Amino acid sequence: MGRAAAARKLASAAVYGGGGLSAAGAAIYGLLRAEASLARKTIGEPQDGPPPDATGWYGRGRPGPAIKIALFGDSSAAGYGVHRVEETPGALLASGVAEAADRRVHLREYAVVGAQSSHLGAQIDQALKTPPDVAVIFVGANDVTHTVLPSASVRHLGEGVRRLKEAGAAVVVGTCPDLGTVQPIAPPLKQVARSWSRRLAAAQTIAVVEAGGRSVSLGSILGPEFAAAPAILFGPDRFHPSADGYHALASVVLPSVLATLGLLPDEEVERAHRERAVVMPVANAAVEAVRHPGTELDGTEISGDQRGLRGRWVRLRNRGRQEQGEVESPEEAPEEAESSEPAEASQSGR
Repeated sequence: MGRAAAARKLASAAVYGGGGLSAAGAAIYGLLRAEASLARKTIGEPQDGPPPDATGWYGRGRPGPAIKIALFGDSSAAGYGVHRVEETPGALLASGVAEAADRRVHLREYAVVGAQSSHLGAQIDQALKTPPDVAVIFVGANDVTHTVLPSASVRHLGEGVRRLKEAGAAVVVGTCPDLGTVQPIAPPLKQVARSWSRRLAAAQTIAVVEAGGRSVSLGSILGPEFAAAPAILFGPDRFHPSADGYHALASVVLPSVLATLGLLPDEEVERAHRERAVVMPVANAAVEAVRHPGTELDGTEISGDQRGLRGRWVRLRNRGRQEQGEVESPEEAPEEAESSEPAEASQSGR
């Protein structure tokens, strides 16, 4: 079975049930469970308190109404390992959107250290009390290290994206990173974790696009930097990114957040039209995205049709990294958050 077919089968298993393991798969799954337990002991349990909460208002002195952003997922979304709120992905993304839009931004962070895809439902329950304009999700690594079946992980993610879309939010998902780049994970788990996380990322991509969201492949986006400067890009536990690592992570996702809000600079839009993004069936595109970290996938049409014989049509783009300007610390104004007016920015990704 080709990789695209395997990813499509895994995503289908998440939707229609099934996804049982073959004898070979069960053996790999058992190995992963044993080795993942050893890796978690090496990495250790979180020793510090929770990371700084990026919830609050950004864009000091800028006009309203505010663009509302909700951030979901695990420690990679929460910014575990850093000590200043300005170093968290939430503050980096919210500051970047405020600068690009010249608007106030209100960000609510729902991410929890240690969260798996199954925890997204509870996070989204909280967020939908005041639906966001755009939702950003980072999840998947803990599903791999806790040996959750990929079909279950993908089902939870797809359901979460659908709920957010139904509530009127644009959705951007950073797919599972390549855990083969993580230092404390030793062979043979390193090779198994790499294969497992890439399979999960491809299936996540299909589920996200089918549910109406945009995906951005994280893959090994930090792999070369981790290898060249692990003391800088990894935090003290050698598993979570450092402040510079989170900065690199946010810089890859921010362009897609801006695109879904219609906030990319004119020259970027013109360049995209000139280069004409590649269009292909979603399963094939998902495999390509895993191979080329930083790739954004978004649903599209060909001759008015959203689907072809091999599934949903998608556009592939690599928008590069967005240079980050000044990163703000959030202002607290909780009494305004519940009553903030909806954003008026164009949201082509909805």
